[in-house]
Amino acid sequence: MMKSNRRDFFKTAGIGAAGLTLGSAVTSVAGCATAEGKANDSDGQVLFIGDNIAVANTTYGKVKGFVLRDIYTFRGIPYGADTSGPNRFMPPQKPKPWTDVFPAVWWGNAAPQIMDKRYANAYASFADHWNYDDVSEDCLRLNVWTPSLSDGKKRPVLVWLHGGGFVNGNGIEQDGYMGDNFSRKYDVVFCSLNHRLGPLGFTNLAGAGGEKYAASGNVGMLDIVAALEWVRDNIASFGGDPGNVTIMGQSGGGGKVTILTAMPSAKGLFHKAVVLSGAMTKAGEKDYAEKLGSYVLKEAGITPLQINKLQEMTWQEYYDLANRAARSLAKEMPGGVMMRMGFNPIVDGTYLLQHPYFPEAAPTAADIPMLICSTFNEFSPSRTDAALENISIDEVKDKLKNGMGFMPGYGGKTGEIVDAYTKAFPGKKPIGIMSMVISNRKGTIALADAKAKQAAPVYLAWFGWQPPLFDNRMRAFHCSDICFWFANTDLMLTHTGGGARPRKLSGKMSASLLQFMKTGNPNHPGMPEWPRYSTEKGETMILDDMPEVKDDPDREARKLLPSS
Repeated sequence: MMKSNRRDFFKTAGIGAAGLTLGSAVTSVAGCATAEGKANDSDGQVLFIGDNIAVANTTYGKVKGFVLRDIYTFRGIPYGADTSGPNRFMPPQKPKPWTDVFPAVWWGNAAPQIMDKRYANAYASFADHWNYDDVSEDCLRLNVWTPSLSDGKKRPVLVWLHGGGFVNGNGIEQDGYMGDNFSRKYDVVFCSLNHRLGPLGFTNLAGAGGEKYAASGNVGMLDIVAALEWVRDNIASFGGDPGNVTIMGQSGGGGKVTILTAMPSAKGLFHKAVVLSGAMTKAGEKDYAEKLGSYVLKEAGITPLQINKLQEMTWQEYYDLANRAARSLAKEMPGGVMMRMGFNPIVDGTYLLQHPYFPEAAPTAADIPMLICSTFNEFSPSRTDAALENISIDEVKDKLKNGMGFMPGYGGKTGEIVDAYTKAFPGKKPIGIMSMVISNRKGTIALADAKAKQAAPVYLAWFGWQPPLFDNRMRAFHCSDICFWFANTDLMLTHTGGGARPRKLSGKMSASLLQFMKTGNPNHPGMPEWPRYSTEKGETMILDDMPEVKDDPDREARKLLPSS
């Protein structure tokens, strides 16, 4: 099955509430829980839900959520119509207005994706604590956490874009994605969303289907644009400022952030950008995507005149044939960039005019401050193979020479590369060096360098905090920094172990994120001075128990890596 999942994606990318006003009535339920409850009864009621509690207006009708620990919470609000049937492969349509109050108390469906054996690996399921439920094409839903409704405040807004490459994931797939702690701690509005993925979000049928299907190769990204338009039009009713929106994503979500900065239709809908472990500088190519679309028709046994039949089958049937088509085409293609080998956003000349940051940054990004972060150990091979903890540096060279699994080998340059990383990081065990080589920052630096040529600043971080779990074998792995940014280290226990140590670093990182959302600059008194990144010096904030700034610590080692 051809998939651009989280692992494949990041290899390619380089890896206290006020009263609620309802018309003339004022409901101060949250006030009862805060002022009186905290003063007199530490075990008071924390959840409030009812007919006149947490009701907000949207452009499509009223929505009703609930108040939990002082945060107004709304789940699964429609921002677009069902994408099945005639809406399949089409740009997102507006949801139909409703007259009753919409019950925004449960998560919306995740986008269709392959769910078979989702939890087959017990350790992986434990560590990442995936949250999956129903999937369907009626998936254009978003979630909102806010300290108050319509109180006149204009709070900074964060819109979170989930990972999973462009084929997997949902807005709440990990506990670390939850927005209530960050919203409560910093008085901000937090949103997350689901959108179309994989073949249903990124099959380019324009070559076969003509103008009607002109958007088909990028409808998954157009969904996100529609969600950002919803935020622009509605977030003031949830206490947010539509003039101060930050988009943030990790892994595939980071790639979505970079793509959005290059989409003309997204211009003006957000004002800052944060990319975590998803330094995507290039999108898919139009020619390849159109050829893949033709292979889809061939696999379905239909002509261009019958293309509407693809809208009539079940999503499962379509997924199966689309993935068969991708495998067939991949067999005919020479080895190369994996992002070309599946269903991903494409430079189509209409919705995406160029690669976002290659060979240069898109002009639409020029005034968008960006914060970029990657982790020391995006891949930590010994997490599931304890024997690797004791390998020698010579064995590391042996393993990296010819490649490991889906990682390419470094051939004759392997010894020189490993020695250079060992010199740059002398305190690391051989397995740690091995992890850092295969988790290198080549793509991250390429993004930072391209962005640094623009007027708006870019700030670079490198997360190195090591969790005391799995006998210390997890290291600073892919996804591990997310819960630190969102003040969720005591919620995402399977990534941190919980307690004061991760909480202290989280306090520094989440405060930096807040300042970046407010000002486009992450500096605050609790952290060392965080300088703007420059290509010349490579200023990098190392995020660990004691954060510190270093000037491009892996530069000499990174120079030895082969070009992608």
